[in-house]
Amino acid sequence: MAESSLFIYRHNNQVIYVVLYVDDILLIGTDANLVGEIVHKLNIEFALKTLGSLKYFLGFEVDRNDSSLYMSQAKYDRDLLVKIGMMDSKPCSTLMAVGNKLTFEDSDLFDKPALYRSTIRALQYLTLSRPDIAYYINKLSQLLKAPTQLHWQAYKRLLRYLKGITNFGIPFSKISRFHLGCFTIADWAGNIRDKRSTSGCCLFLGSNLLH
Repeated sequence: MAESSLFIYRHNNQVIYVVLYVDDILLIGTDANLVGEIVHKLNIEFALKTLGSLKYFLGFEVDRNDSSLYMSQAKYDRDLLVKIGMMDSKPCSTLMAVGNKLTFEDSDLFDKPALYRSTIRALQYLTLSRPDIAYYINKLSQLLKAPTQLHWQAYKRLLRYLKGITNFGIPFSKISRFHLGCFTIADWAGNIRDKRSTSGCCLFLGSNLLH
């Protein structure tokens, strides 16, 4: 997916954030009148279709109330399951089999490497709302050069895991004070081939997960 662009519009101490992706535009601000004014000016130059409050944008579904916002990629997830032909598969409660160490020599080569690579890239976008799969996607991405049958089985296990929790996502709630927190973790020489380590981090604004 191509990158989106972020523009910031300031007027009389008010800030409007504009997210632009091809011909999709998202405007975010606290002043509804100013947002309406910007939409009106854009509509003079371009033919616009206003869809109202945010519900769906770039694969993200948004559910909001007065105090919180919930973002998920349920439709994106289901579309991927349909593409692979696993919409009717049995859900799996865990991501990885215990003790499963994937290597380039663990089994015969997978006969559709292009399919493996394209679907792994699709799942990388899903990590934006499902950080719980980020480590697993990182591991599967290290095997893109020569995916094997066991790699593909591991990938399908991941899809079965996602099928059971399609509507999971990330909640964002109002915070009373600006507080950034970061948690980090790392293994030590965890890669069985080259003994490299893998690290990760979670960045929070109050109770809201940002990264």
